[in-house]
Amino acid sequence: MAATASAPHSTAQHELVITRIFDAPRELVFRAWTQPEHIVRWLSPRNFTCISAKTDVRVGGAYRAGIRSTEGKENWMRGIYREIVEPERLVFSFAWEKEGEQGRENTITISLADVGGKTRMTFRQAFFETAENRDDHNKGWSSCFDSLEKYLAGEH
Repeated sequence: MAATASAPHSTAQHELVITRIFDAPRELVFRAWTQPEHIVRWLSPRNFTCISAKTDVRVGGAYRAGIRSTEGKENWMRGIYREIVEPERLVFSFAWEKEGEQGRENTITISLADVGGKTRMTFRQAFFETAENRDDHNKGWSSCFDSLEKYLAGEH
């Protein structure tokens, strides 16, 4: 069954909010966000492949993941877990690595609600310096969530 998506909206120019409903239990969706063997299967926008994911899922623990484009360009993201309430909520920092250095950091909050055996995921990312940067992330994350939907459909 397909996930339903609401149009992304911004409570301010500097925040991205995406809501999706997945036909999967929230415990599975939570694992998809926290376990490397799941993450590598969906964390890549269109025309990219996730090549690595490492997690230390505890408050203060770090994660790092890499994606590769069809042209061979690699991009790496990393962050620190700030809040973990399994299977309801994850809060972590997010930054792209730039030539081995960490780029501008922002915060991602994932809220997972059980809706009759399905999961409503509310994804929030902030603070973006420009609406253009926010909109670029919307495209990438929306594509990743399309992959997550397909991955979850094959898991049960």
